[in-house]
Amino acid sequence: MRTDARTAADWLDAFFDAYYARRPVNATFIGVHEYDDRLPDYSDAGTGDTLSEMRELLRASESIDATALTPVEAVDLQLARGELRTQIREFESLHFQRGNPSLYIGEAVFGAISLFLTDYAPLQERVDAATRRLAAVPKLLSQAKANVRAAPAAWTERALRECRGALAFLSDGVARLDLDGISGGRAFQATTGVAAAAIDDFDHWLGSELLHRTDARAGCGEAMFASYLHDGHHIDRDAEDILACAETELERAERDLHEASVRAGARDPQAALDRLRDVHPPVEAYYERYQEIWDAMRDVALAHDVVTWPELPIRFVPRPAWARSAAPDLYFLFYRSPAVYARPPIHELLVTPIDAAMSPAERDALLRANHDAVIKLNHVVHHGGVGHHVQNAHAFRSPSRIGRVAAVDCASRIAMFCGGTMAEGWACYATGLMAELGALTPLETIAELHARVRMCVRAIVDVLLHHGRITLEQAAAWFVERAGMAREQARAEAVKISMFPATALMYLVGTDAIRELRRDLSARLGPEFRLRDFHDRLLAWGSVPVSLVAAEMSRETQPAA
Repeated sequence: MRTDARTAADWLDAFFDAYYARRPVNATFIGVHEYDDRLPDYSDAGTGDTLSEMRELLRASESIDATALTPVEAVDLQLARGELRTQIREFESLHFQRGNPSLYIGEAVFGAISLFLTDYAPLQERVDAATRRLAAVPKLLSQAKANVRAAPAAWTERALRECRGALAFLSDGVARLDLDGISGGRAFQATTGVAAAAIDDFDHWLGSELLHRTDARAGCGEAMFASYLHDGHHIDRDAEDILACAETELERAERDLHEASVRAGARDPQAALDRLRDVHPPVEAYYERYQEIWDAMRDVALAHDVVTWPELPIRFVPRPAWARSAAPDLYFLFYRSPAVYARPPIHELLVTPIDAAMSPAERDALLRANHDAVIKLNHVVHHGGVGHHVQNAHAFRSPSRIGRVAAVDCASRIAMFCGGTMAEGWACYATGLMAELGALTPLETIAELHARVRMCVRAIVDVLLHHGRITLEQAAAWFVERAGMAREQARAEAVKISMFPATALMYLVGTDAIRELRRDLSARLGPEFRLRDFHDRLLAWGSVPVSLVAAEMSRETQPAA
């Protein structure tokens, strides 16, 4: 690795070279395919080399002439340094490589799955890479057993479920891949068996040993949490301020939700939300309804001239047959950010399929669970339309090298922590924007207000849990009592928050930072303020913390001295 860089461009080259080599599964999702045949090395030697490399990169960054940096280079350098400091703390903590078995099984199974999600290369190349990755699974899981000496029981239980999903992929899923005409098919099948045996052994170890070596730790602690805020989200606010604001916003959101429900003639918010389940497409129009609503929402955005809609085609397709048995137990997303590089011309959002073998009652339950409001608010506005998909399309053209890749979805979270407040902040802001434009029905507006309540609860639980003020069980109770979640869903949400500190709060922090910036610039610019110009400028930075973008946009609009 070069350590003599004197320019930001040279140093960032070295930063990304190291990032992709040490995080090969992330690289695949981003579209860098040089390392498609590898899994990460979490051995003592591999971890030591990674830590040394990151520390050396930090040291080398100090020699860069800050006076010669462009504004974009200055932001990228700040973000890359923050990412390095965040990663160093994670490697040294008990919260990730040395304490979370779920991390390992996620890398193992998505190392292979990532190669089949899109046709970025000929199938033969992807099967060859998958064969080599699957052959490395026993080594990775052996490292897990050596590194993780104890873990919260809930994390081990999640890893056990993910083992079940991984084994489903390696059996039923692989059998459903169309590998006709692929050379090396027997080698691939044999290696699939080797990987499955290693995962089965890991599953046994989790259940018979690690599950009984419990660690009461669920939070990361105040110091580490503060570092996520400063080095990850790049905000000056402390956790107490975020908590106080979230509590205030929760009270306001609950009040707004109740008032909207009364106006809709419902006895309470849940009764109003239950009505939405009756508004769904018929079986024969289920798949078409996604595109129909997408077209309608795009027309609304264009008619109101709120954002430049870039060309990044998307289509809604049923989840592929090879993924269906595995997906329920894995971090298998309906929408994943398209790869930044080497992406297919049309991106696919994978919707819940209606199976011909379903009974009429099962089909009805699926349609009621995936009703029009879910399709509109979640799959279209938040993910596949003006939310993530439009934001990603703008990000891919960003002059910021960090901003292009930070919010790409990887095996268990986005590629870089710093991408969160913009990616999730914009997507949540987008649903509110569509309500503002009149694109939601009164009942859909209630669903949007309910989402705001959940967003506030997530931020509160994030702070309280990682500061040791509530237990995992109490965190789940918050979601049941204040967000109206079912107990199983609430438990899963609390576990996810415990595993990824300072992540749940980025939805509220990012959304409200965008809203505040819009108010400030609108007041400052008066009649010169244009909503599309504001949104386009915001998104042009890519997946960069909203706080940094806000500072730049505010600086650009300051009156001349």
